[in-house]
Amino acid sequence: MIRGKLWFRCAAMHDPVTPIIVQPATIGWEAKQRRVDLQIERSFNGEELVRRMKGWVTVDPNKVVEVVNQFGRLKVLDDRELVIELEKKDDFEKLQEAFEKAFGKEVDAEMIPKK
Repeated sequence: MIRGKLWFRCAAMHDPVTPIIVQPATIGWEAKQRRVDLQIERSFNGEELVRRMKGWVTVDPNKVVEVVNQFGRLKVLDDRELVIELEKKDDFEKLQEAFEKAFGKEVDAEMIPKK
């Protein structure tokens, strides 16, 4: 298993950025005829987190998800860190080439060394 960090270009500052989960989303309910005192916390999965970047980065996050899914998958580790998981190093190299072709220098991946 190969893991990589996904880097976008910030729409405002044009420097490399990656989203992280600072705090899980709190979801509750509102009822018409009663009070509901139930709340749950839920983190985003990898695709949801990337899709939330629309407008904050210089590319369409939906297209990034499409490219990543050709070679691997997006995942959130430890309810915080966004990574790309791939089966082989060859897939990682193909993903980098696909990023370059689709987005130029606006999106790239950095391999995370195994510990």
